[in-house]
Amino acid sequence: MSGTAPAPARGPAAVATPVLHLRGLGWSVRGVPIVKDVSFRVREGEFLAFIGPNGAGKTSLFNLVSGIHPATHGSLALDGADITGLSVPARARLGIGRTFQTSSLWPGLTVAEHLRLAAQAAAGPGASYRWWRRAGRYRTALADVLERTGLGHRADASAGALSHGEKRKLELAVLLVGDPRLILLDEPMAGVSAEEVPALVELIRSVHRDQGRTVLMVEHHMDVLLGLADRLAVMHHGTLLALDTPEAVMADATVQQAYLGEAL
Repeated sequence: MSGTAPAPARGPAAVATPVLHLRGLGWSVRGVPIVKDVSFRVREGEFLAFIGPNGAGKTSLFNLVSGIHPATHGSLALDGADITGLSVPARARLGIGRTFQTSSLWPGLTVAEHLRLAAQAAAGPGASYRWWRRAGRYRTALADVLERTGLGHRADASAGALSHGEKRKLELAVLLVGDPRLILLDEPMAGVSAEEVPALVELIRSVHRDQGRTVLMVEHHMDVLLGLADRLAVMHHGTLLALDTPEAVMADATVQQAYLGEAL
């Protein structure tokens, strides 16, 4: 099983054109390679999940795609256009959205205030807060995001008063305000209670399937991934060990020997 050749995917990903293309992408720190020669393609509308133990390079790879880390070799393209040298804001304007392992919300701001700020940022530097308040689509769009993320009843609650699962929903809602086409989710289930996991999974499923967005996700809960992913990528010491359908990856002897007997 090749770590670079795309395998047939289920659903709309099977016929869509590649939206993201990594070619030998890597990142080194003081000569020490952290991510090594990673190459793969992501089809538009696909759900690609990443597994691997801590330190395998999953988050570092996401940092390369979102622009937080500068690539020390290789390249990546969005819709065929090279974005290797672009900044985080520039990539965000092109439609790349990102969440992190640790929540990055303002505890004292309400849910609605988070979305207002996200809307203002998405509108660009030339748009004012007052303009967004007057615009009818502003209220309609934010109300729609609140409804879709199940946070409508919490619009006036401060972020600090939310449960961890609700905070994860708010992080995703902030992304959706900007209408990203490519979403990177880094361990969205981390710290979420067992009772809140199903609702969060359904929200992510809706963002992917109902809204047709391309999703890359790092997650340690295999039961969650098997119900969401079109393909599964296995990271190992900064390299891409395997990339295939979940069924093929689970059956692969190399993956079984390296990981399936351990906590992912």
